[in-house]
Amino acid sequence: MRYLPLTEADRQSMLAATRAASVDELFRDVPEAARLSGPIGGLPDHMGELEVERLLGAMAAKSLPAGSVPSFLGAGAYRHHIPATVDHLVQRGEFLTAYTPYQPEVSQGTLQVLFEFQTQVALLTGMDVANASMYDGATACAEAVMMANRVTRRKKAILSGGLHPHYRDTTTTDARFIGFDAVALPADPEGTEDLAARIDDQTSCVVVQNPSVFGQVRDYSDLAKACQAKGALLIVVVTEALSLGLLPTPGGMGADIVAAEGQSFGGALNFGGPYVGLFAVKDKYVRQMPGRLCGETVDADGRRGFVLTLSTREQHIRREKATSNICTNAGLCALAFSIHVSLLGEEGLTQLARLNHAKAVQLADKLAAAPGVSVINDGFFNEFTVRLPKPAAEVVEALAERRILGGVPVSRLYPGELGKGLENLLLVAVTETNTESDMDAFVTALAEVLS
Repeated sequence: MRYLPLTEADRQSMLAATRAASVDELFRDVPEAARLSGPIGGLPDHMGELEVERLLGAMAAKSLPAGSVPSFLGAGAYRHHIPATVDHLVQRGEFLTAYTPYQPEVSQGTLQVLFEFQTQVALLTGMDVANASMYDGATACAEAVMMANRVTRRKKAILSGGLHPHYRDTTTTDARFIGFDAVALPADPEGTEDLAARIDDQTSCVVVQNPSVFGQVRDYSDLAKACQAKGALLIVVVTEALSLGLLPTPGGMGADIVAAEGQSFGGALNFGGPYVGLFAVKDKYVRQMPGRLCGETVDADGRRGFVLTLSTREQHIRREKATSNICTNAGLCALAFSIHVSLLGEEGLTQLARLNHAKAVQLADKLAAAPGVSVINDGFFNEFTVRLPKPAAEVVEALAERRILGGVPVSRLYPGELGKGLENLLLVAVTETNTESDMDAFVTALAEVLS
């Protein structure tokens, strides 16, 4: 009863209220391919709580935690050291249990946190204004495209072949149901695609990622000018927020919108979430920006205060007229982000970014010296792509058996036909958490696997 509190009478009452004759009819809108045809195989029907805990514990023990072995996983989720202060502060009751700041007079702490967060994001991205966070980088990317459609009154988005496939898929899913054209270009490991040539009078935006999903670093200043000449917007996606501490800012390149993932600051890997979306724009587009905007003001007595400056009424009442139907934000993750960035400061952030890059260069040189291995990047931050003499998925499995998490096979991100010709590519990420001995262990194990 603790896990299945409904009686058969309860179920019949609920079905009657929905006018469905059966549970199957209730879920008829779910495609057949997405439904289970029967119970999940291998799982028992009934177990006590203690037995369930033991079973789940045994299943979890089969995994290889990223924090327990040398790990070079990346591809949009990065392992960084999180100072203990971050967790200590975010678990304070006034932060941990705070709700949406509808009443500014009793939400000054929450509003100030979001105001400081916005300021940091705007500075990091080189943009005029940032919002009070979004769910994650992928949904922020889709929201950026929909915003560009509103601004330009066009409905065609060009998605670079260097854009993370998860971000691409999130955007194309929205395109399918909302009704706009998302042109997703083939994977571009070398970063040689000519995006400017694809812009026409129907293009609302061009979406690029820097560094790309393959780690390639590019200057998109010329592309920004090409977009402007055609009346389109340039959207720059960033999946590794730490890169903003070293690389030229998207705003400095002429980006109109920046959609990023802030997990690198204050966010542990944690089985894939929760993460925090960053969203920043040029000031002239602020009225079309989704989400919320916190601002600073003074009260009747001249005291400093914080308010929700922009949170369109339709977003709460008339959803069909809203700039976005994402009506909340990842507030606690935004707080962790802000605390982590504040602890680093400008100098610490730059030093950490330089350290990540230096370690990545060090490992890239070691791997490039291995027989049959080559690094395809002509520039990268802390992640790069290597070409192996055999399928990367096989190599990764063999490395895992040697207790090395050696990276992400590109074929995992591009399954089936999408991954044709990419089978031997491996994404390798290096952060400050990787030691010299970690790198040596990786190189030694890789040589054994490839021999």
